[in-house]
Amino acid sequence: MIGLVLCLLAAKFLFHIPFRGSLLVLTVVSVLYLLVALAIGLLISSAMKSQFVASQIALLVTFLPALMLSGFLFDLRSMPAVVRVITYLLPARYFVTLLQTVFLAGDIWTVILPNSVVLAAMAVLFFGLTRRVMRKQLG
Repeated sequence: MIGLVLCLLAAKFLFHIPFRGSLLVLTVVSVLYLLVALAIGLLISSAMKSQFVASQIALLVTFLPALMLSGFLFDLRSMPAVVRVITYLLPARYFVTLLQTVFLAGDIWTVILPNSVVLAAMAVLFFGLTRRVMRKQLG
C-alpha cells in the first residue's frame, strides 16, 4: 500500500496525470488486486516443494504476463484475437482497466463494478484452490 501511495504521488506530481476518481475507490480496487496476488502467491508456494521453483513459477505465471498482456505497456486492441482472449485470465488486465478509469475518467461504475467483481471472484477462486492444495498436503 505504501508503493501505491508513492505511485499515486509520482503520477500526480511528477508526471502530471490527472486524478479524477475517488481515493476510496482506488484503495478498494487496489486491495482487491493485492488479495488476488496474495492468493496466487500462496497457491504457488503451497503447491511447490522448493522456494526457488516457486519463485521462478511465480515470475513466469504472474509478473511477465501481467507486464506484457495487461494493457499497461501495449494496447489490448492491437493484439491478435487469441492473445486478447488469454488476457481475460490475467488479474492485471482488470486492475489496469480500473486504474485507467479511476485516474482518467473518474468513478465510472459501469467499468468499476464488473472489473471489481472479476477480481473478487479470482481472489475467492485462488484462495479456495490454495485451501484445497493445503488440505491435501496436510491430510
